[in-house]
Amino acid sequence: MITILAVIGAILLFVAAVFEVLLIAGLPLGEFTMGGRYKVLPPMMRLAGAFSFLTQVFAALILLQAAGLMNMWFSVSVTRIICYVFGGFFAFNTIMNFFSLSKKEKYTMTPLALIEAVIFILTAISLK
Repeated sequence: MITILAVIGAILLFVAAVFEVLLIAGLPLGEFTMGGRYKVLPPMMRLAGAFSFLTQVFAALILLQAAGLMNMWFSVSVTRIICYVFGGFFAFNTIMNFFSLSKKEKYTMTPLALIEAVIFILTAISLK
Protein backbone atom coordinates (compact mmCIF):
# COMPACT_ATOMS: atom_id res chain seq x y z
CA MET A 1 0.00 0.00 0.00
CA ILE A 2 2.79 2.43 0.88
CA THR A 3 4.47 1.70 -2.44
CA ILE A 4 1.33 2.80 -4.28
CA LEU A 5 1.00 5.94 -2.14
CA ALA A 6 4.68 6.79 -2.64
CA VAL A 7 4.34 6.39 -6.41
CA ILE A 8 1.23 8.58 -6.44
CA GLY A 9 3.07 11.18 -4.37
CA ALA A 10 6.08 11.06 -6.69
CA ILE A 11 3.90 11.45 -9.78
CA LEU A 12 2.13 14.45 -8.23
CA LEU A 13 5.51 15.99 -7.38
CA PHE A 14 6.81 15.45 -10.91
CA VAL A 15 3.65 17.13 -12.28
CA ALA A 16 4.21 20.04 -9.86
CA ALA A 17 7.83 20.23 -11.04
CA VAL A 18 6.64 20.54 -14.65
CA PHE A 19 4.29 23.30 -13.49
CA GLU A 20 7.31 25.10 -11.99
CA VAL A 21 9.13 24.84 -15.32
CA LEU A 22 6.14 26.47 -17.01
CA LEU A 23 6.21 29.28 -14.44
CA ILE A 24 9.95 29.75 -14.92
CA ALA A 25 9.40 29.88 -18.68
CA GLY A 26 7.05 32.83 -18.19
CA LEU A 27 3.65 31.28 -18.79
CA PRO A 28 0.80 33.25 -17.16
CA LEU A 29 0.16 30.76 -14.35
CA GLY A 30 1.30 32.91 -11.45
CA GLU A 31 -2.17 33.05 -9.90
CA PHE A 32 -1.63 29.44 -8.78
CA THR A 33 1.43 30.26 -6.67
CA MET A 34 2.99 32.75 -4.26
CA GLY A 35 -0.32 34.24 -3.20
CA GLY A 36 -1.41 34.86 -6.77
CA ARG A 37 0.23 38.30 -6.81
CA TYR A 38 1.62 37.93 -10.30
CA LYS A 39 0.09 36.61 -13.48
CA VAL A 40 3.59 36.11 -14.90
CA LEU A 41 6.33 35.67 -12.33
CA PRO A 42 9.03 38.37 -12.30
CA PRO A 43 12.66 37.21 -12.64
CA MET A 44 13.38 36.97 -8.90
CA MET A 45 10.25 34.91 -8.34
CA ARG A 46 11.33 32.63 -11.17
CA LEU A 47 14.50 31.98 -9.20
CA ALA A 48 12.32 30.83 -6.31
CA GLY A 49 10.47 28.63 -8.82
CA ALA A 50 13.78 27.04 -9.82
CA PHE A 51 14.48 26.21 -6.18
CA SER A 52 10.97 24.80 -5.86
CA PHE A 53 11.52 22.68 -8.97
CA LEU A 54 14.70 21.15 -7.52
CA THR A 55 13.01 20.54 -4.17
CA GLN A 56 10.04 18.79 -5.80
CA VAL A 57 12.24 16.53 -7.92
CA PHE A 58 14.33 15.63 -4.86
CA ALA A 59 11.18 14.93 -2.82
CA ALA A 60 9.80 12.69 -5.59
CA LEU A 61 13.06 10.74 -5.71
CA ILE A 62 12.96 10.30 -1.92
CA LEU A 63 9.46 8.82 -2.19
CA LEU A 64 10.61 6.43 -4.91
CA GLN A 65 13.57 5.39 -2.76
CA ALA A 66 11.33 4.90 0.27
CA ALA A 67 9.04 2.72 -1.84
CA GLY A 68 12.04 0.56 -2.76
CA LEU A 69 11.77 1.45 -6.44
CA MET A 70 15.20 3.02 -6.68
CA ASN A 71 18.39 3.24 -4.71
CA MET A 72 19.93 6.50 -3.64
CA TRP A 73 22.53 7.69 -1.19
CA PHE A 74 20.48 7.58 2.00
CA SER A 75 19.97 4.89 4.61
CA VAL A 76 16.49 3.96 5.75
CA SER A 77 16.81 6.03 8.93
CA VAL A 78 17.96 9.13 7.01
CA THR A 79 15.21 8.60 4.44
CA ARG A 80 12.66 8.39 7.26
CA ILE A 81 13.90 11.70 8.68
CA ILE A 82 13.75 13.33 5.24
CA CYS A 83 10.19 12.04 4.80
CA TYR A 84 9.17 13.55 8.15
CA VAL A 85 10.80 16.86 7.18
CA PHE A 86 8.93 16.91 3.86
CA GLY A 87 5.73 15.89 5.66
CA GLY A 88 6.12 18.89 7.94
CA PHE A 89 7.03 21.15 5.05
CA PHE A 90 3.93 20.17 3.09
CA ALA A 91 1.73 20.44 6.20
CA PHE A 92 2.98 24.01 6.67
CA ASN A 93 2.50 24.61 2.94
CA THR A 94 -1.09 23.37 3.26
CA ILE A 95 -1.80 25.99 5.93
CA MET A 96 -0.15 28.78 3.93
CA ASN A 97 -2.03 27.84 0.75
CA PHE A 98 -5.32 27.67 2.65
CA PHE A 99 -4.93 31.32 3.62
CA SER A 100 -3.88 32.44 0.14
CA LEU A 101 -5.77 35.39 -1.31
CA SER A 102 -5.73 33.61 -4.67
CA LYS A 103 -8.68 31.28 -5.09
CA LYS A 104 -6.80 29.39 -7.79
CA GLU A 105 -3.94 28.69 -5.41
CA LYS A 106 -6.24 27.94 -2.49
CA TYR A 107 -8.36 25.40 -4.35
CA THR A 108 -5.60 23.61 -6.25
CA MET A 109 -2.42 23.85 -4.19
CA THR A 110 -3.97 23.36 -0.75
CA PRO A 111 -5.30 19.86 -1.50
CA LEU A 112 -2.10 18.96 -3.35
CA ALA A 113 0.06 20.00 -0.38
CA LEU A 114 -2.23 18.15 2.04
CA ILE A 115 -2.03 14.95 -0.02
CA GLU A 116 1.77 15.24 -0.13
CA ALA A 117 1.96 15.84 3.64
CA VAL A 118 -0.10 12.74 4.37
CA ILE A 119 1.87 10.60 1.90
CA PHE A 120 5.22 11.67 3.35
CA ILE A 121 4.11 11.07 6.95
CA LEU A 122 2.64 7.64 6.13
CA THR A 123 5.75 6.75 4.16
CA ALA A 124 8.00 7.78 7.07
CA ILE A 125 5.95 5.74 9.52
CA SER A 126 6.05 2.67 7.28
CA LEU A 127 9.82 2.65 6.75
CA LYS A 128 11.57 -0.15 8.62
